[in-house]
Amino acid sequence: MKTQFKFLLSFLIIILHLRIYAQVNEEQKINDLLSKMTLKEKIGQLVQFSFVNSEREELIREGSVGSFLNITNPKEVNRIQKIAVEESRLGIPLIIGQDVIHGYNTTFPIPLGETASWNPELVKKAAEIASWEAASNGVHWTFAPMVDIARDPRWGRIAEGSGEDPYLGSVMADARVRGFQGNNLKEKRNIVACAKHYVAYGEAIGGKDYNTVDMSERMLREVYLPPFKSAVDAGAGTLMSAFNDLNGIPASANYFTLTQILRNEWGFDGFVVSDWNSIGELVNHRFAKDKMEAALKGLTAGVDMDMAGDEQTGNVYLPNLESLVKNGLIKEELINESVKRILRIKYRIGLFDHPYIDSVYFKQNFISKEEREKVALQLSKESIVLLKNEDELLPLKKDIKSIALIGPLADNQEDPTGPWSTAPIFENVVTVLQGLKNKLQSGTRINYLKGCNINDDDRSEFDKAVKTAGESDAIIIVVGESRDMSGEASSRSDIGLPGVQLELIKRIYETGKPIVVVLMSGRPLTIPWLSENIPSILETWFLGDQTGNAIADVLFGDYNPSGKLPVTFPRSVGQIPIFYNYKSTGRPPDEKNKFTSKYLDIPITPQYPFGFGLSYTTFDYKNLKLDKTSLWKSDSVLVKIDVSNVGDVAGSEVVQLYIKDWFSSVTRPLKELKAFNKIHLEPGETKTVEFKITPNMLSFYDEKMNWIVEPGKFDVMIGGNSEDLISATFEVTK
Repeated sequence: MKTQFKFLLSFLIIILHLRIYAQVNEEQKINDLLSKMTLKEKIGQLVQFSFVNSEREELIREGSVGSFLNITNPKEVNRIQKIAVEESRLGIPLIIGQDVIHGYNTTFPIPLGETASWNPELVKKAAEIASWEAASNGVHWTFAPMVDIARDPRWGRIAEGSGEDPYLGSVMADARVRGFQGNNLKEKRNIVACAKHYVAYGEAIGGKDYNTVDMSERMLREVYLPPFKSAVDAGAGTLMSAFNDLNGIPASANYFTLTQILRNEWGFDGFVVSDWNSIGELVNHRFAKDKMEAALKGLTAGVDMDMAGDEQTGNVYLPNLESLVKNGLIKEELINESVKRILRIKYRIGLFDHPYIDSVYFKQNFISKEEREKVALQLSKESIVLLKNEDELLPLKKDIKSIALIGPLADNQEDPTGPWSTAPIFENVVTVLQGLKNKLQSGTRINYLKGCNINDDDRSEFDKAVKTAGESDAIIIVVGESRDMSGEASSRSDIGLPGVQLELIKRIYETGKPIVVVLMSGRPLTIPWLSENIPSILETWFLGDQTGNAIADVLFGDYNPSGKLPVTFPRSVGQIPIFYNYKSTGRPPDEKNKFTSKYLDIPITPQYPFGFGLSYTTFDYKNLKLDKTSLWKSDSVLVKIDVSNVGDVAGSEVVQLYIKDWFSSVTRPLKELKAFNKIHLEPGETKTVEFKITPNMLSFYDEKMNWIVEPGKFDVMIGGNSEDLISATFEVTK
């Protein structure tokens, strides 16, 4: 045993020495290269363009551009890379970026939908596949994951993130970074991640994209920064600075967030790229008087690379930084630091050793089509949330004689790919109609009719839809948003069903036939009428390629839905912003007392709470036990709970753990998600689920913004959503 231990210790020491040597060697190479670069070549590394023309080819030869985005043809990538490597003076390779948000050719559920799976390992696998496909098409670097916390579903970009909770968002940020980057960034199938949009972009006033953000440092640190810290801790090579201003200082010129927090506190050694022209837009913010001052403020704050800055005139950094150095407004050492960060990532992803896309490698090693489809299908099924199932209408019987399938999204191959689908192959998208055909025997008649469009007032098929519904045994109505109604620049003031879709549903409802509504959307929708009147409702988000197969599996019981909401569903727009981890206030909401914090004309509860999702079975929680009820600040608590499947079918449940601090020196939320565990249970099976509550899970920022554990009582609360919980109490002593 001693011999084995000595061998293992020696092996670990060797590995550590090799890693240290590799880092030292990498930095030495960077410094050697930097010492050979002219100021013009250095500035070139800080420049990114979105397309290539003859003028920019010449800039590549001059060493005056370091990156391109939106070039996804491997032959074209290799062509311009050859110019950089073989025709420029120093042969520094280009890094090619692309928005690979939820798949490349294989389209997975939108990130908000993926998060509803509460399955980070499966989300990681999807990112791995996206990395394979993107890398084979010439992409080295993805502008993902988007880790913005969003509490306002009017904001279109809520679709690209993980919802409202900083802990769940942090877990998913970690999973996606590890999926894209793998264990070794130099492997040809891996691409470097870029956590965006740094920071607080999701808190834009009124949910209006690109709008102003104003918040306390406490809220910034407690809610909006944690997913970025998680991405950095997972090894994300880059971050993207945001469009918004933050407390009066634009995020793309914010020294406090970009340098003091990101680099000085967190030790981030990768590089920061601006969002599209966000450096140039400092002029629009009236924070910089012209593009030269914008370049000065962006670089000195900590933005290393200027993405597509002012495409009309060239770039913001390119024409201005040299003058700023010569006029003594920027020291060349500052530019050197940004260049080193960019070169560091280029070395880490192996661009200097293997600058060209190796088509032979990808042809021989590519992940199989079967595996890609398998992961896409499983993730799509796990992303579906069963919101309502009155009288157990679902699952439907496979021997049903006839089904009316109605709705503008029922036989639609484009919209289910959702916003920011990178290079979707629309013919690969399985529609709901095709999914039902794949699922059902020929004995079931499927009466399909579009019924209406997504977002206009055409009612010409209403009567025919009602007739079709009346002649069928059950009705499936597939409605929601179009893919361009969520995502960037897609904020909506009314987040109900667009067009006349709700009117169509109401007409069909009058037939008295059993109805299932399938919702496709990039955000929570306000659906009070549906929730009150329709017996069964599925929220499917935008599921991508396997849309129809996943929905059919859930509708007919071949998969028991397990998705849980990563974001609260409001009853109306007037409830927004709405989220589960609010504070109690001096007058907590009370339906019976007018003089409390609430609206007079609507219940105090949301339509559906965070973490909510039904199953075709029932889970029972009991025997919550703690291994101690009194502990020191440095101690941990082991928590156990028995979860039983008391229904008739197998199912998976997301066991969620929340913490409540009874009293503290600063006000705290009523509850905070701190852990979760997704388990599978057969009928009648019970599993004991264990959690370890660590001091970090009990910590918060005190009045002086110190991260502390404070003595006092805490509740640990466990259940299947943020509302239905059982609890126990423990106390932290001095």
